[in-house]
Amino acid sequence: MASADECRQALHDLAARLDGHAETRGKLDLDRTLACRVPDLSTAFHARLAGGRLLDIADGDDPKAKIALTANSDDLVALVTGRLDVTRAIASRQVSVKANPFDLLKLRKLL
Repeated sequence: MASADECRQALHDLAARLDGHAETRGKLDLDRTLACRVPDLSTAFHARLAGGRLLDIADGDDPKAKIALTANSDDLVALVTGRLDVTRAIASRQVSVKANPFDLLKLRKLL
């Protein structure tokens, strides 16, 4: 099981990777709050997706977040590092993403 620090670092790594995708940023019209819930650690993180970037990553849940991702710690780290395919993870219910369908389509461009 990955630690809360490893999950937090994975989110920061994802943010850095998204910052490097300038070509996606200009084409992505998505400004939403994001909650990332990690039930096996009984913890959560929240952030903001804006213009193809992941900003303001912080500890704690955001119950009003427009997008909610739920994954166990190992699955979260595997998703971010590319060892776990997001489509397969959602289909197999390893990962749950709650968002409106249009936001889901836009999110696919980021991952």
